Amino acid sequence: MSLRERLRWLPVRSLYFAVFLAMVGTLSLSFIVFRQISIRLERKHFDPVYDRLDGLQLETARRIFSSEGSKALANYLTGLDRISGAHHYLLDPQGIDLVTGGSKVALLPPPPSSKWRIHTGDHSVAAQRSADGQFWFAAEGEPSRRYLWPFLQYYFLVIGATVVLCWLASVAVVSPIRRIAASIALYGQGNLSVRVHSNRQDEIGQLGSSFNQMAERLQRMILSERRLLADISHELRSPLARLKFAVKLARTSTDTNAALDRINRDVDRIASLVEGIVEISLVEGDPDGQSTEIMGIGDILNEVIRDCALEAEVKGCRIAFSAVSAGEILGNRELLRRAVENVLRNAIRYSPDHSTIDVSLVENSDNANIAIRDYGPGVPEGALTKIFDPFFRVEEARDALGGGSGLGLSIAKRAVHVHHGAITAENALPGLRVQMTIPVFKKTLSN
Repeated sequence: MSLRERLRWLPVRSLYFAVFLAMVGTLSLSFIVFRQISIRLERKHFDPVYDRLDGLQLETARRIFSSEGSKALANYLTGLDRISGAHHYLLDPQGIDLVTGGSKVALLPPPPSSKWRIHTGDHSVAAQRSADGQFWFAAEGEPSRRYLWPFLQYYFLVIGATVVLCWLASVAVVSPIRRIAASIALYGQGNLSVRVHSNRQDEIGQLGSSFNQMAERLQRMILSERRLLADISHELRSPLARLKFAVKLARTSTDTNAALDRINRDVDRIASLVEGIVEISLVEGDPDGQSTEIMGIGDILNEVIRDCALEAEVKGCRIAFSAVSAGEILGNRELLRRAVENVLRNAIRYSPDHSTIDVSLVENSDNANIAIRDYGPGVPEGALTKIFDPFFRVEEARDALGGGSGLGLSIAKRAVHVHHGAITAENALPGLRVQMTIPVFKKTLSN
């Protein structure tokens, strides 16, 4: 079984527990590493120093025994015992203590070794033979605790660092992920307004930002679909009812042409509604997926005015266009053209015959301001903010006759908002003035 398969079977159902396991593993590994480091330091740096010190003590004990006797040797060895806390012996080649006469052969290394230094539990033994092989200098005691204490400080430091890292991991990693998971769960339960609030710039912050973008887009699409379904069911009810009545009338009426004309008007109205619904769905559904380009706002206005000129001439109206500057904007050309065209056609529809529709373009350092004004009856003050809502009409009967679906200004509003702009309406007395503000494109200087 591979390591990945083994890890898959671990009962890790909480990220807290996973972090804890990782830290315990780190702590265990650190103990092993520190122990290996200490053993290496002992063998490479400390043991040679102790060997030279034992050799010096061996020569000193040998000289004292040879010149002053066993009593002087005992005094010297007692002094060493008192200083180091271990028991020191000078032995003959067979391991016999030259002071007491007892056998200390157990302290000697197995032949042919001439020295050794071992630590077993709480017991430490060191022995070294003289160059001529006539004497052994041996020491035994319990120095391991005192010897190990400096390294225990590092072990405790690692334990403390591991505890701090566990706490930081839980606060900085696990808790934010749990909050994001809780937000996703709430969103899945139908709370479309829930968002992840985080100022982090790391991967967790990117995760929260990605969720917010996804939630924003899904909320916009879901709410748009709900609103459109409600509006469609309301708007199609009347023309379908009239269409059904017109079909019955056509079967019984002697004037078939009049009945067919009525059917044709209702079919045209349904077609207009469907076209507007499709258009507003494209604008509102996925604005980020629209292609963008740098374009002149003046060129778009000239193009729309040319397209609407014939419709204005039918009513004897004239479109007067004035532009202070011709700046550039970054956006989707077709969406902006639809926005301007819908506002202008709305102005033409409600303009009196033989009147003028004013179109102006004024640009400053930040925005391009487009104003379209007609000289018609205007809009009641209470309806100025509602005329951009889907299917809203000030006069239902007049719009029904005029062919308006109530979607033109709504489409314009959404197209302008996609370009991070704003659209407003005000009564100009006489007439209605609609103003669109769109940020201009600013070129950045490259080095």
